[in-house]
Amino acid sequence: MSLYKEIYEQPAVLREALELNLTRIQEIARAMTDIRSIFIAARGTSDNAALYAKYLWGIHNHLPVMLAAPTMFNQYSSPPQLPGSLVVAISQSGQSPDILEVLYEGKRQGCPTLAITNDPQSPMGVTADFVLDIKAGLEEAVAATKTYTTQLLGIAMLSVMLKSDTARMDELNRLPDLASLILEQDEIIGRAALRYRYMQHCVVLGRGYNYSTAFEWSLKLKELTYVVAEPYSSADFQHGPIAMIAHGFPVMTVAPNGAVFPDMFSVLQRLRDQHDAELIVISNNKAALELATSPIEMPVDTPEWISPIISIIPAQLFSYYLAKVKGLDTESPRGLTKVTLTH
Repeated sequence: MSLYKEIYEQPAVLREALELNLTRIQEIARAMTDIRSIFIAARGTSDNAALYAKYLWGIHNHLPVMLAAPTMFNQYSSPPQLPGSLVVAISQSGQSPDILEVLYEGKRQGCPTLAITNDPQSPMGVTADFVLDIKAGLEEAVAATKTYTTQLLGIAMLSVMLKSDTARMDELNRLPDLASLILEQDEIIGRAALRYRYMQHCVVLGRGYNYSTAFEWSLKLKELTYVVAEPYSSADFQHGPIAMIAHGFPVMTVAPNGAVFPDMFSVLQRLRDQHDAELIVISNNKAALELATSPIEMPVDTPEWISPIISIIPAQLFSYYLAKVKGLDTESPRGLTKVTLTH
């Protein structure tokens, strides 16, 4: 049961990464004072971490963040110009050739480069000018859990250090305790998964910082349970896809308190009252939880900007339990390997 064990390792892993990476990230931040934009290359779970970086570095650090299309670099051999950009590669293994090609091109164009990886000795780690070792430790299960949350933590710590923001650093230091609290929902999540054992299709909604959570939860459902899980921002969802929701259609939603909560709550009300949807809601807002068929409660004092690091943990558990009740292999899903080498 390495997947279940690795989900439960996250409070300790987050605590260790906070302690061990503080000085290194301060050094990286001091070297980044002249960057004007950030260009990120990633795939899979790491690409969902990049979505979080797009919002966080944009909102808190006021930096334009672009997500790379690696095919431009390796298949079309026609990369964009990247003057003034920090080129970032995010990869748990640090091995994917197409992401590595973006890093090479950044160096060819004279851009500073950063690898965020769980293996600093990987090709990406030895190529980049700066390396952020996420320090997740060995992750045996194919589905990424602790490597994802430590990637998010590294992104959050760099955001804080770029502004020397002590108040937000204090909030980050609470993450391990918040992660431990969310794991107390384990039995509730396990019982909820039983209800959805015959589910074949669902929608996953998030917005703002938790747009990344919608994509990562969707990916976990696809990887582990083979459910067709479509992720959307709550805004995009209302531009057409909401029409497919009818009585009993499962909608997974991440809706913590924060700037986008009023919009998320309005969508939840519409889904329940007008579409009779089956709502699974992760939130720290009582009103949102009361709308849910299956509510999953987050710690009430979780700051919105770090909520994706906490909200994904119950989503991981839900996906794990749903795979178990479907009788599926939680450790080695069909057709997948731990390291995917795309070209």
